[in-house]
Amino acid sequence: MKKLEDNILFKISGMMKLTITFATCLVLSMVLLLPSYNISNLNKSHLTTTGGLFATGFDEESCLSRYHQSSLRKPSPFKPSTNLVSKLRSYEMLHKRCGPGSDAYKRATKQLGNNNLINSNGGDCQYVVWTPMFGLGNRILSMVSVFTYALITDRVMLVDQRNDITDLFCEPFPGTSWLLPSDFPLTDQIDSFNRTHSHCYGTMLKNHTVNSTRTPSHLYIDIFHDSRDHDKMFFCEENQSFIKNIPWLVVKSNLYYAPSLWLIPSFQTKLIKLFPQKDTVFHHLSHYLFHPTNQVWGMVTRSYNAYLSRADEVLGLQIRVFSTPAGYFQHVMDQIVSCTQREKLLPELATKGSQNITKTPRLKAVLVTSLHPEYSDELKNMFLERPSSTGELIEVYQPSGERVQQTDKKLHDQKALAEIYLLSLTDKLVTSTRSTFGYVAQGLGGLKPWILYEPRHKKAPDPPCVRAMSMEPCSLKAPISACQAETIKTTPFVKYCEDRITGIKLVDEL
Repeated sequence: MKKLEDNILFKISGMMKLTITFATCLVLSMVLLLPSYNISNLNKSHLTTTGGLFATGFDEESCLSRYHQSSLRKPSPFKPSTNLVSKLRSYEMLHKRCGPGSDAYKRATKQLGNNNLINSNGGDCQYVVWTPMFGLGNRILSMVSVFTYALITDRVMLVDQRNDITDLFCEPFPGTSWLLPSDFPLTDQIDSFNRTHSHCYGTMLKNHTVNSTRTPSHLYIDIFHDSRDHDKMFFCEENQSFIKNIPWLVVKSNLYYAPSLWLIPSFQTKLIKLFPQKDTVFHHLSHYLFHPTNQVWGMVTRSYNAYLSRADEVLGLQIRVFSTPAGYFQHVMDQIVSCTQREKLLPELATKGSQNITKTPRLKAVLVTSLHPEYSDELKNMFLERPSSTGELIEVYQPSGERVQQTDKKLHDQKALAEIYLLSLTDKLVTSTRSTFGYVAQGLGGLKPWILYEPRHKKAPDPPCVRAMSMEPCSLKAPISACQAETIKTTPFVKYCEDRITGIKLVDEL
């Protein structure tokens, strides 16, 4: 009898263990499946909230930022036009057909060895090569400009990869590469392309060596803040009629010159169809082109989750001091405080009896990006020593303060890119005048920032700042040719910049 009872108890015990094991496995399966389901939905959500801007068919794990930005970024209120989405899909097909490794690319590169002239067997693909110049902000701005030109002229954009481009960004085009192959025939000559080079288009115009019956295989296009009048003639309609026949263009620039493309009548017609809301050019194309590598995206997400995610509101402060020597200056600090308090971006400090005490105070995070950490330290001390008049809690965070710009150093550029993206995730933004770093952040974020005027004679200007007309970057020292002098007067959506009288920017028509 005792043995029978033991057998029954053993069987019951075994059944209970089996039930518990099954239940445990079921729960674990549900837990494991839940994140996968959420991530899958998150990825689909990000692709759908971009209005079809992004291409599909990429490996998610190789570039997390392409799929995960919606977890940090609010949906953009600016939707791409159907014409732009269609044009991007067409461009992707063109790039795949003509890109590195294709038969068309091989035929096109052979043109570069035919005494620098094209022959009758020229290929059906044309190219524009982007080369990195100046700092990271300048490079991003010029690359968007080159891509804008590529879209409206049906050229394939290839980027010089000899710097750190692969450490910063993922490939943007599916099934192909945007990287200029290392064995490109002109690679050894690119560094020597300058205004004295025989293939510099501005120099050819100056020396009257442009011959409509002899078409060169390539041209060097010089677009800088100090470009000569002959270089600026690149933006004239009649010159584009000649340039459209050139298979290869190599562009060097430190500017966002997209606004100047709108002043070319035939280009303007195309651009209006792609961008009916005129001040969204950089916003849409930067989102399309630039997806930070996993290493950079890790910097972004760790900083955001640790310091910004809990805040009710995030204010970005981008501080660039252009004086020599640069550093911490009290008049710059006074200007920052004056601007942020006058525009109600930060509260004033409480005086005796003026403090607003609430049980659940709002938390405002202030993200500061600057080469000099003293500005964020001073701001942090202000709100530590005295409460705010509104009762808000103010937390100040600065990711880095490296004191000097170190362009082309991998980690420095990765940190800089991460900080640009963090600024673009803020709710409101204050930037420094003529800072390309700030221009990129505002464009990515779809933000109209408050721009700090440049101080004069070591005094804080009054007023300290001005609200931007649009989220578009300013084309500093814009390359406006004489042929465009009248066009700009009659183009209502191209205005002179708020902070730079020699610059122009795109605005939406009022």
